[in-house]
Amino acid sequence: MKKVLFTLLAVTIIIGPLEAQNKKHSLFKKKEKVVDTLPGSKRLLEVLNLIQDTYVVTPNTDQLSETAIRAMFRSLDPHSIYIPAKDVKRSNEALQGNFEGVGISFSVVNDTIRIAEVIAGGPSEKVGLLPGDKFLRIDGIAATGDSANNAFAFRHLRGKKGTMVVVDMLRGADTLTFYIERDKIPIHSVEVYFMEDDTIGYIALQRFARTSIEEFRKAVHQLQRQGMKALILDLRGNSGGYLDIACGLSNEFLSNGKLIVYQQGRTRPRQDFRANRWGSFRKGSLVVLIDEQSASASEIVSGAVQDWDRGTLIGRRTYGKGLVQTLYNLSDGSQIRLTTARYYTPSGRCIQRPYANGSDEYDNDLRNRYKHGELFSADSIHFPDSLRYTTAGGRTVYGGGGVMPDIFIPMDTTPSTKFYQQCRRKGIINQFPQVWADRHRTDPLVGDFDTYLQHFDSLGVYQDFIDFAASKGVAKDSVQENCSDSVRIFNDTFLMLQIKGLVADRLFGHGHYYRVMKVRDEFYKVAVATLRHEEKEER
Repeated sequence: MKKVLFTLLAVTIIIGPLEAQNKKHSLFKKKEKVVDTLPGSKRLLEVLNLIQDTYVVTPNTDQLSETAIRAMFRSLDPHSIYIPAKDVKRSNEALQGNFEGVGISFSVVNDTIRIAEVIAGGPSEKVGLLPGDKFLRIDGIAATGDSANNAFAFRHLRGKKGTMVVVDMLRGADTLTFYIERDKIPIHSVEVYFMEDDTIGYIALQRFARTSIEEFRKAVHQLQRQGMKALILDLRGNSGGYLDIACGLSNEFLSNGKLIVYQQGRTRPRQDFRANRWGSFRKGSLVVLIDEQSASASEIVSGAVQDWDRGTLIGRRTYGKGLVQTLYNLSDGSQIRLTTARYYTPSGRCIQRPYANGSDEYDNDLRNRYKHGELFSADSIHFPDSLRYTTAGGRTVYGGGGVMPDIFIPMDTTPSTKFYQQCRRKGIINQFPQVWADRHRTDPLVGDFDTYLQHFDSLGVYQDFIDFAASKGVAKDSVQENCSDSVRIFNDTFLMLQIKGLVADRLFGHGHYYRVMKVRDEFYKVAVATLRHEEKEER
C-alpha cells in the first residue's frame, strides 16, 4: 500500500505531508572560511576548517560535510532527512512517475537493508515479501555490511521488466528465499474503483501525489454516472504525500468554509486550511478504511472526516505521523526534508506518536502494537484523558498517536500452510496467472470478467495451478502440513480465490484482483453493511 518508493535514509519510512520550497541553501562553502551565525555551530565550522587546513592528506570535504549533515539529522525527528543530489530523482518518483523494479521501499539501518514498505500490486508483494524483512543476499551477493547502501540496492533490485532477481531475506530468525520477476511499478494514485451494487461505490487511493485529486474526481464522476450515492474510500496502506493534496481530497467531502487541518511550528504562525465550495462528494454516506499503515496525509483526511462527523472510519489505529516536512533544494542539487511544523485536526488533535526515546523504538512501534495485542483487540488501546477531544457532533476522540477508527477490525491471524508459503516464496503464485492467461485469452469462457467468474470452476484453473507448482518442484501432496484441517481448508480456499483474482488481473487489467478478493475482506464487508444500514435508516 501504502508511500515513497526506495526510501533513501534509515530514518525515513513515511514521507508527508510534504511542502515544497524553491529556495536554495548552501550549508558549507568550499575554500573559504564560514562565518559563525548560529549558536553551537562554531565548533563544527572550526573542525571543518581545521581539517581542511592541516590534515595529513587532502581531505574529501564533500564527504566530510555530508557525514556531518547526516549526523545532525540523526539527532532530529525520524522524518527530517537529507537526500544527496544523486538520489533526489529516485526519492521523488513515488509522487511523480514510475519505474521498473521489484516494488519496495527500503531503508538502511545498522548496515542492513530493510524493507520499509511493499508496494501494492508490485512483484515483491506477489511473492510474499513483508515490511521489516531484511536483505541477506541479492542474486547471491551479500547485502549486509559494506554492501548495505542505497547504490547497491538500486543497482541490484532495479532492472528491466521480465528479468528475475533472487533474494535471501531474514524474517525474525528464519532465512527465506524469494524469486522476484521485475515489472513496471505503477505509481498511480487511484488504481481500483468500482460499484458494489446500484448505490455503493468503492475507491482505493494509494498515495497523495500530484495527480491524486484529478484521478479521484474522475473515479467519482464515473461512479456517480453509474448511480453511486454512498462511497467507500480505502486509505489502508496509504503512507501519505503532499499536504495540499491531502487538503484537496478532504475538500471533496466537506462543505464550504469548514476547517480541514491547521499547522503551526516554532517559526511558523498558525495556518488554517479550509474547504471551498468545489467538492465532488459533499453529499452521500461515506466510509473511510484505515489501518496501521495509513499515515500522514491519510490521517489528515481521516481526522477531518471524523472530527466533522462526515463519515465512519473503519479499521485499525493509524500510523501516527503529525509532522510537516518542508522541502529545501540545496545549492549542489541535494535536498533536505525538514520538519517545520506540526499539523492538527479540526478538533485540535495532534496525532504524532512519541519519538523522544530514539529511532529504534519509533521504527518498531508497529511490531510493538502486534506484541501488545492492539492489532487484535480495541480493548488493548488506551489513551490518556489529557488527549481527549470532541468532534462537531459531541463524540469523544483522542490525539497523541494516530487516528482511532469508529469501528475496529482485528487482524486476521489464520496461519498459512507450508504449501502456500513455498508457492509464494518461489514466485509460483505470481508466475502462474500470466502463463494461464496467455494460454486462454481466446477461450470463449473468459471473454469478459463476468463470463470468467461464471465459468471459473469449470475452467479447472486451480488444478492447473497445482500441476504448475508441481512442475516447479512444489508438489502439494508431498509438503508436510502440521496444521489443523480447518487451517488447511482455509488456505486452500484463500489460495484458490487469490489465483482467481490474479488471473483476472492478467486477463482484464489491474483492479480486477480486488474485485474478486473483496469477498474475504472483513474491512470491506463491514463497510458495505454499515452503508446499507445507513441507507435503511434514511428511508
